[in-house]
Amino acid sequence: MSVRELVVLGTASQVPTRHRNHNGYLLRWDGEGILFDPGEGTQRQMLRAGVAAHDLNRICVTHFHGDHSLGLAGVIQRINLDRVPHEVTAHYPRSGRRFFDRLRYATAYRETVELTEAPVAADGVLAVTPSYTLEARRLSHPVESYGYRLVEPDGRRMLPDRLAAHGVKGPDVGVLQRAGRLGDVTLEDVSEVRRGQRFAFVMDTRLCDGVHALAEDCDLLVIESTFLDEDIALAVEHGHLTAGQAAAVARDAGVRHLVLTHFSQRYSDPGDFERQARAAGFEGELTVARDLLRVPVPKRR
Repeated sequence: MSVRELVVLGTASQVPTRHRNHNGYLLRWDGEGILFDPGEGTQRQMLRAGVAAHDLNRICVTHFHGDHSLGLAGVIQRINLDRVPHEVTAHYPRSGRRFFDRLRYATAYRETVELTEAPVAADGVLAVTPSYTLEARRLSHPVESYGYRLVEPDGRRMLPDRLAAHGVKGPDVGVLQRAGRLGDVTLEDVSEVRRGQRFAFVMDTRLCDGVHALAEDCDLLVIESTFLDEDIALAVEHGHLTAGQAAAVARDAGVRHLVLTHFSQRYSDPGDFERQARAAGFEGELTVARDLLRVPVPKRR
């Protein structure tokens, strides 16, 4: 049975706290694992969450601030120590290649795994697999930053009443699905489009076109909300979002499940983020992330 869920490894902004580790998020998508923004301490958080190096197929780094990337050294070395048997691909802003190289070779170790680097230089498609298309969009932050979006291909949903009306049953249903036609009956006659699921990961950024493009029609949106609304001037100055801004983006984009994360240590009550998100008019499912939380991708519509 396929599993689609987000495993939250860390939720702190800039510095860890007693209760929040630096950033780290693993998306389980069927048989693949995509690790986003491994900050310092990610390897230990993976252990606590029951995530193994063998679970990783891709690493996506939004930008090269330490709370989003200092864990790369440990994660990469662990991938090699455990001799992960499959290729692992790393995406990161091309302008930060020197930082990736320094982290990849921070200390001596034996390379045993094929780690493929696929830097991001512009908006567009990064990878196409049978299960998803991975895209990147430029964000607005003091250093070059990209958000990531995963889109499942659309499928077809068979409609029992139409199948019955056309006399299609038993093994013929499978034949029709594979071939697209059975005699005079086409697949379009007995089915409807089943929209693929969509996931987006938006970290350090001001409001910009990239934020809205990434969030559009998402089933699950993970987005930073570093500041509360009363500190919007600080958010703009440092290239971040407030809880209300993040929720307004989700509201306008038709997001089904919103996950707020990347919280400044200046705030002690996580409930304030939820209250401000609701005040902004977001009515969908809402999660204020905490370390080691698991968030399932919503079922298809």
